[in-house]
Amino acid sequence: MQTVPPLAAIPVFYDSRMVADAQSYSPSAGKPREVVESWKALRLPLAFESFSPLPRGALATAHTRSFVDGVLEGRTKNGFGNCLMAVANTLPWTSGAMRAAACEALANRQVAVAPVSGFHHARHDHAAGYCTFNGLIVAARVLLAERRVTRVGILDCDMHYGDGTEQIIRHLGLSASIKHITVGRDFGRPAQAEQFLRELPEMVADFQGCDVILYQAGADPHVDDPLGGWMTSEQLAERDRIVFEVAATIGVPVAWNLAGGYQRDAQGGIEPVLAIHRRTMEGSAGVFIADRARDG
Repeated sequence: MQTVPPLAAIPVFYDSRMVADAQSYSPSAGKPREVVESWKALRLPLAFESFSPLPRGALATAHTRSFVDGVLEGRTKNGFGNCLMAVANTLPWTSGAMRAAACEALANRQVAVAPVSGFHHARHDHAAGYCTFNGLIVAARVLLAERRVTRVGILDCDMHYGDGTEQIIRHLGLSASIKHITVGRDFGRPAQAEQFLRELPEMVADFQGCDVILYQAGADPHVDDPLGGWMTSEQLAERDRIVFEVAATIGVPVAWNLAGGYQRDAQGGIEPVLAIHRRTMEGSAGVFIADRARDG
């Protein structure tokens, strides 16, 4: 068994160019900056890594080229229902961060993070549900094309069904190379939370045989979320711990990102959402940064 050395820091792929004001109910386009500042305050060992935006051709591995060009040139509506160039300019960076995090997780054999959202409702030829380009599929397709991997796992723990991801997999015939589990398809009621946590270890273990897991650590399943409502803060933290611990046990690296989260505090800010994302980072560090080695 090859020993995987413990990480000195969690790799985080953040660039200010992935941030925009989408003029939307969803805070996802502006959230990366706030999330990163919130993580820095934890004083955990984090390594902020540079990366490159993806070219149009890479984005078109999941979407039609006409859709990609239309969005990036401000002619086609993005997932927020507008054609703002400020949003369009972030999109090569958000998918680029997901791809870069996946590459780093493959390299260190443990974990990396892309603090980005807005992927899983995006379909092959149009945007939907605050999602423009499906960075999960884009990252997977680029890794497959580069022959870095032969099979990619996507574990989507957002509140909502990852219908865009599923549609692209079907449309492009990707089921042999991409394994997709979307929790929102089968779970979504408070009475199901404990059952979900009992079944989650087996869900994660089913990704054995994949080269990497792309994990959407959604904040919107929280019981107080206006678009969610089925898991407590403690249950969400347990969800993340299970994902990271089981992935580490089966030796499949994890590249995780953000998803969902629509709560507001009394001042109109997103502190309740940031608190959930902090706990995910703490869960990640608790598994991968402890002064421990493991067999991989």
